[in-house]
Amino acid sequence: MDPRAGDRAGDPVVTRIFNHNLYEYRRGVRCLFMMTMSADDSRQIVGRLCRECIAHYVHDVSGHKVNLFFGNPAFVETTRTVVNKPLTALSPEEDFMLGTLLGYDREQQCKRFLARRCGVPPEAVD
Repeated sequence: MDPRAGDRAGDPVVTRIFNHNLYEYRRGVRCLFMMTMSADDSRQIVGRLCRECIAHYVHDVSGHKVNLFFGNPAFVETTRTVVNKPLTALSPEEDFMLGTLLGYDREQQCKRFLARRCGVPPEAVD
C-alpha cells in the first residue's frame, strides 16, 4: 500500500486547497495559513504536516469542524496563544493580530480593528 494514500482520502476540494496553500508556504508567499474543515479531513492533513515537519495547530470549532493553522513555527505558536476561544470571541486586538499573521491586507485590518473598537461596520471607517 502507498504510504501517501492517506493524503488522497477525504474531501478532494479540501485536499486541493491544502496542496495550493502548502505550495505557497514553501515558496514563501505567506507564513501562516488557516483552513476550516471537518475533523475527519484534518486528520489526514495533520498527518501530512507531521510527516513534513511543518508546524501546525488544530483549534476545535465544534464536534465536527476544526480550524487548522499551519506555517512558520513562530507564527503558529503565536496563533496558539491568541486563538484559545472561538474566533468570534476574539478581542479587536486579537482579531487584528490573527489577521495580520495570516497576511491579510494591513489597511483593511486596521479599518476592521478600528470599527470593532468603535462598534461600527468596517465600511464606516475611512
